[in-house]
This record gives sequence, structure tokens and C-alpha cells, in this order.
Amino acid sequence: MSICEPAPCTGYRISAARSTSRNRFSIQRRMYPLLLAVLMAPPVAAVSPGFGWGVPASPEDIRANDYLVTKDGVGLPPGGGTALEGELLYRQRCEKCHGSLGRGASAEELVGGIGSLSSENPDRTIGSYWPYAPTLFDYIRRAMPIDAPLSLTDPEVYAVAAYLLYLNHLISETQVMDAQSLPRVVMPNRNGFVPAFP
Repeated sequence: MSICEPAPCTGYRISAARSTSRNRFSIQRRMYPLLLAVLMAPPVAAVSPGFGWGVPASPEDIRANDYLVTKDGVGLPPGGGTALEGELLYRQRCEKCHGSLGRGASAEELVGGIGSLSSENPDRTIGSYWPYAPTLFDYIRRAMPIDAPLSLTDPEVYAVAAYLLYLNHLISETQVMDAQSLPRVVMPNRNGFVPAFP
């Protein structure tokens, strides 16, 4: 039966696509008052004293966690490390999730894929996707290892970052990564991102 062929007892049949589209529009139109009510509702305090859980952060707590490393290396702490030092740390703290040599386990792959971003199956790793080496330090320090974030010392973070850069063939295994050398590492995808706010 075609779209405009008469249907028994009902006149003309409307296509399923138009019918679905009309129902979707009707549902969207009915959602506008709800959306408007949510947008016009008075703001709610971010922290409610009535829940009874959590502890307000003290100024000392805030200072201890108020660090940020920018793409140009501002905020990198003193210390340093090499890939040779980072290899043992990686095996002890990272390998169980990220696999031997940065590939092959349950977590994200960290090594390889350079030049694959324009392919049909891009491989987003530190070497192929990460635009700036200093932000690698920042991420490792804040979030890794997943079961004990913030547990690595700054020299250990430098060493693990150096090992991952070495595995991606971006530095030598004896090159020291520190606040001066890490920003000078040119990542293959450095120009692959467009800033949202120039």
C-alpha cells in the first residue's frame, strides 16, 4: 500500500515518518512549559546545611589542592625524572590497568597511534592525541593511579610522564623531564585542537 493509497474505513494513510515526526513535535511543544519553569526557578544554594554529610573545606585543604599545570608549563613543581626511573613505577602502579608498554589491558591505551587520527579508526593515545606534555603531568598527578590518586610524589609523576613519552618515541630514556624540559616536548598533535576561547 503506498503512502497516499486509501486505507479501509479511514480515508488516506499518513506515512509512519510523518506521524512519528508529528508526535515528536507535539511532545517537544508540551515540554516547553516545564523547561521554562526550570529556567525561571530561583537558584538553590550549592551546599545545604540540612544533609549532615561532608565537611567544609578548610583554607589549608584548598591551598593543598589548589594547583594547576597549564599547557605552557606554568604551575609545574620542582623535581624531575627520567624514563628509566619511571619504568619501575609504571610496572608497579600503572601496568595492571594500562598493560605492558602502555597497551593491552582494560584501561585506555597510552602508546601508539601516531598519525592515525585522520584514519577511519583513530587511536587516541598520549602520543597521537595529547596536545601538550605539561598537561600530562597535571593529569597523572591528579587522577592516577585510579585506585590512589594524588599518591605519587612530584618526581614520581615526572618519571612516569617521561616513561610514557619515551614509549611514544618522543624523548630518550635518559632525558630528564622537569619544569623546564617538559614544556619543550613537542607533541605530534600540538596543532590539532582549536581553542574555544581565543
